[in-house]
Amino acid sequence: MMRNIGLFAVMAGLIALVGFIQSWSLALAILNLCLISAVMSLGVNIQWGYAGLLNVGVMGFAALGGLAAVLVSMPPVTEAWSNGGGRLLLAAAWFALVVVAVLFARSRLRGAIRSWSIVLLIAVGYFVLRHVADPAVAAIESTNPASTGYLGGLGAPIMFSWLLGGVFAAGAAWLIGKVALGLRSDYLAIATLGISEIVIAVIKNEDWLARGVKNVAGLPRPVPYEVELQQAPWVQDWAQSTGMSLIEMSSVIVKLSYAGLFVVVLLALIWLCETALRSPWGRMLRAIRDNETAAAAMGKDVKARHLQVFVLGSAVIGIAGAMLTTLDGQFTPGSYQPLRFTFLIWVMVIVGGSGNNWGAVLGGFVVWFFWVEAEPLGLWLMELITSGMAEDNALRLHLIESAAHMRLMTMGVVLLLVLRFSPRGLIPER
Repeated sequence: MMRNIGLFAVMAGLIALVGFIQSWSLALAILNLCLISAVMSLGVNIQWGYAGLLNVGVMGFAALGGLAAVLVSMPPVTEAWSNGGGRLLLAAAWFALVVVAVLFARSRLRGAIRSWSIVLLIAVGYFVLRHVADPAVAAIESTNPASTGYLGGLGAPIMFSWLLGGVFAAGAAWLIGKVALGLRSDYLAIATLGISEIVIAVIKNEDWLARGVKNVAGLPRPVPYEVELQQAPWVQDWAQSTGMSLIEMSSVIVKLSYAGLFVVVLLALIWLCETALRSPWGRMLRAIRDNETAAAAMGKDVKARHLQVFVLGSAVIGIAGAMLTTLDGQFTPGSYQPLRFTFLIWVMVIVGGSGNNWGAVLGGFVVWFFWVEAEPLGLWLMELITSGMAEDNALRLHLIESAAHMRLMTMGVVLLLVLRFSPRGLIPER
C-alpha cells in the first residue's frame, strides 16, 4: 500500500513540477487529459484484465462517446429538420420494421423458406430504405452546409452526454459481441479493429449526423467561460494577490473546474470497478480468464459473461470519449486514429498493471504525462548533450530537430523498462 501511495505521489509531484517550471495552466491541462486517459484505461482493463478479451477497437467506442456529446448538447437545426427530418425519421422506422421482420422470420420459419425470406426482406428493405432516406439526407446536408448541414442535437446540458456516450458504446459493443465474441483472441482483435474503422468511417462520411470531417465546434461547456471569469471581481482580486495574469488565472480556474468533474467520475468508476472485482461475479470472470474450459465444466456461461464484460468495458470507454469531446469543446472525427491511440491505451494498461484498477489509473497518468512531455524533455536533453558544440554544428542541429520525434521512442523506453523491472506492471494484480 505504501509503495502504491508513493507511486501516485511521484506522479502528482511530476505534474506539480510542470506547474512550477512551465505553467500551471499546462499542468492542469495535462492533469485533465490524464484523468480522461485513466477512465479509458479502466474500460480496457475491465475487458482485458478481468476477462482476457483483446479489444483493439477502443477508438470506435470513444468516437461514439464524442458523437453523443454533439447529439445531446448542440441545439437542433430547425431548418434541416423541416427539410428532411421527418422523412429521415420515417426511414428509421422502416429500418426498425425490417429488423423486426427479419428476427421474426429467423425465429418462426425453418429450412430454405427461412433463408429465402430473410434474403428477400433484407433486399427489399435496403432498396426502400435508400429510396426514402437518400433525398432526406441530401436535403439536410444542403441546408446551410457552411455552418450547419446537419440535424443538430437536443440542446440539453452536455454532461448528460457522458451517460449517453456510455449507452451508445454499450449498444455497439452488444451488437459486436453477439457476432465476434465466439472468435479466438487474435481474430477478435482483428474484428474489433475493423469494426472500429467502420464506425469512424460512418461518422466521418454521414454529414447529416455530425457534419462529418467538417467538424462541430463550439460545444457548450459544463464550466464557466474564461471571458466571464475575467470580468468577475473575485477573480481579478485573486489574480492580483497571486501575481498571475488575469488570462492565466481564468484558464487555471476553468481547468480546475473540469478536473473536479473528472475526478468525481473517475472515483465513482473506481468504486464500482473495485466492488465488482471483489464480488463473486468478479471472481468468476477471473476464473474464466484463467481457464475457460474448467469454468465451463463447472456450469459457467462463458460467452454470456464475456458479452457482459465487453459491454461494460466499452461503456466506460464511451464515457471517456464524451468527456474528451467536452474538454476539447469540439468534435473532430478525423482525430480518431484507431491503431495509434488504441496502442497508447493498451500501453497504459500494461504499464500500470493488467487486472488492477488502481494500476490502470496509474498507467493512464504515467503514459499520458510522458506522451505530452516527451518533446520538451527531449529538447532539453538534446540541448544539454550538445551544449559544448558550436551553434551551427550539423550534428547539434540534427539532434535538436529530432527532439520533436521523441514521443514514440519514449513510449518504447517506458514500456521496456516496466516490462524488465516490473513485468506485471507498476501495481500488479493481487
